[in-house]
Amino acid sequence: MAGRRAAVKAIDWAAFAERVPPNQRAMFNALKTRSDALSARLAALPEKPPAINWAHYKAAVAKAGMVDEFQKKFSALKVPEPVDTQTAKIDAQEQEAAKSTAEYVQASKARIAQYEQQLQKLRSMIPFEQMTFEDLHEAFPETKLDKEKYPYWPHRPIADL
Repeated sequence: MAGRRAAVKAIDWAAFAERVPPNQRAMFNALKTRSDALSARLAALPEKPPAINWAHYKAAVAKAGMVDEFQKKFSALKVPEPVDTQTAKIDAQEQEAAKSTAEYVQASKARIAQYEQQLQKLRSMIPFEQMTFEDLHEAFPETKLDKEKYPYWPHRPIADL
């Protein structure tokens, strides 16, 4: 039975453990213990169930024909295996997540480049202690007050504050 179950994906417990926060470590350990116990029980089962000794039951059961009827029904019985309908959905979600992750990484790299340019600008300007108000307004235009358009303090629209 273990050979037939080989299609089940193996869990990389080391990689899983790296992602578990410290406050959930006990729950992770309980999950791993339970999973290991179930895997051991599943591996202990034989590949095929033991065959039924119908001759023994025919000799032991008093009612004639009853064992033959059970044997006929047992051999006709086919237990359907469940159809896997979720793996395709999970794979699609995984591909979508990988695509969105790649887009996020690209956007992050673009933001990093933009921030590095801003950082270079800040590093290349003169120190604040040596700046005049004109230098400050040239480096940071948003700090300049428009006293002609807004003659009263705070010299800018209230909505912009």
